[in-house]
Amino acid sequence: MITSSPTQTLDAVLGGLMRRYSERVPDVQKVIKAMIEEGIITAPEEIENDHIAFRTMGVPNLGIASFEKIFLHYGYEKRDEYNFTEKKLTAYWYSPPEPHYPRIFASELRVHELSDEVQRIIHHYTDTVTSDPVDALDLDDAEAVDRFLHQPLWTTPTLADYQTLLKESEYAAWVIYNRYYLNHFTISVHNLKPGYNTIDEYVAFLERRGFRLNSAGGTIKVSPDGNLRQASTVAQMIDAEFADGNVFRIAGSYVEFAERRVLPSFQNLPADQITRQHRREGFETGNADKIFESTFTTQTGR
Repeated sequence: MITSSPTQTLDAVLGGLMRRYSERVPDVQKVIKAMIEEGIITAPEEIENDHIAFRTMGVPNLGIASFEKIFLHYGYEKRDEYNFTEKKLTAYWYSPPEPHYPRIFASELRVHELSDEVQRIIHHYTDTVTSDPVDALDLDDAEAVDRFLHQPLWTTPTLADYQTLLKESEYAAWVIYNRYYLNHFTISVHNLKPGYNTIDEYVAFLERRGFRLNSAGGTIKVSPDGNLRQASTVAQMIDAEFADGNVFRIAGSYVEFAERRVLPSFQNLPADQITRQHRREGFETGNADKIFESTFTTQTGR
């Protein structure tokens, strides 16, 4: 079915992403259930999605250059670039066509900076993609885009290859197994009701309800200006089946939480007049660097 407008198509694509993500990441439904039980919300639709994040591989025909075409087509605009030196990642964020849509954060592994052995393994899988798959998509066909975002473009790795990648780049191992799968979505806590609308209050609620939170760089990651404050659950381990028939527990995904504070120049605005444009925008390398580790063994193995 071909939908009739870019926003209808975007609604359908985002709906498909969130549906599969919710099915695959148990913490999504657990967090929503806890919020309803606590009386923070009455329905999932009340949650504002701050941003959704994707992980990609920096190889020919794939990576951000391919992936971003989808969301640029729906009116997203490319914004700042971020560099994660130690993890060998480049990332960008994209602002949505309308304020009620989530921001997008897309990262890419700089494969050429890895060891020869790891590069060889990655290319063994990704070299089977001989042209940019997005170029073959009808981006106005929501069902086709939804299918694409959930279909593997290369074969499932062997456990041995996965474990070799894991030793050098946990990000590489995650992407080789998961492909373009939506990595996480983010609850905007600043728009929740008083008592839960700061990250400190919200984290206290999560901890009280027994959620395991990422402790890398502290449970609450704070930008240097103090106006972007983030936290996340630790990815739960899932049984993954590999090409050689081996089953091994690997990191699934997680849920993130963000508080964007009102900018100093708008501090005097009445609360009911504050909108997205009055709050801290963009992202922060230091915060994101630690959020990435929600799927890393240093966190999942705690």
